[in-house]
Amino acid sequence: MSEFLELSAAGPVATLTINRPAKRNAMSYDMWSAIPELLAQVSADEAVRVLVIRGGEHFSAGADIAEFSTLRRGAEGAAHYGEAVHNGERAIAQLDKPTIAAISGFCVGGGCEIALACDIRVAAADARFGITPAKLGIVYNFTSTKALVDVVGPAWAKQILFSADLLDAATALRIGLVNEVVESLDARVKELSEQIAGRAQVSVRGAKKIINSITDGGHEDDFVRALYAEAASSADYAEGVTAFLEKRPPRF
Repeated sequence: MSEFLELSAAGPVATLTINRPAKRNAMSYDMWSAIPELLAQVSADEAVRVLVIRGGEHFSAGADIAEFSTLRRGAEGAAHYGEAVHNGERAIAQLDKPTIAAISGFCVGGGCEIALACDIRVAAADARFGITPAKLGIVYNFTSTKALVDVVGPAWAKQILFSADLLDAATALRIGLVNEVVESLDARVKELSEQIAGRAQVSVRGAKKIINSITDGGHEDDFVRALYAEAASSADYAEGVTAFLEKRPPRF
């Protein structure tokens, strides 16, 4: 585990906080390597329904460049380092529960990679976004490039990666990089995470699986039909129908 990643929970909402303010929450090799185990804990905790990933003043300014001349040195070191980044990003993207990135300040490079791995991105007005491998002579990996293209489309993905410029929150909202830009980040993320946690989880998790399959080029098949059958026989479905007939809010 990394001392700079803190996992906590309040009711059904877990929070993974990137806490390395001295380096604007730059992600080290150890931090990337710790993410899969932390996400496994979130997945295994049945009380947790939503995960929020956040920073402090800054979400994350990206990779710890100081490691590039040591741990990431040469082709072999770069491949080893890249594997840790990829595994951390995939652990977030493939979590079976909904995820929200609460973004303030710099969200650059690896920080943006983490945000894009989340299902929903909510940003403060001061947030700044960029993916900057073109400043370092790095080719951005395929999986994370696809995540960017899926969110903003190929033309904006090219501009972001070619230019390595920083985008303000208003531009990020306009191109679809974030879902919302809000004045009170903490209040809105709390409201949204608790709202999602209060919905029928068989529906929420089923929707996540189907949407992810669609973006990966999938089609309706046996796994989707199994989700339909699971929902139809679930306690959530029974409660939802009963609550509707009784004209009361459902208790999922």
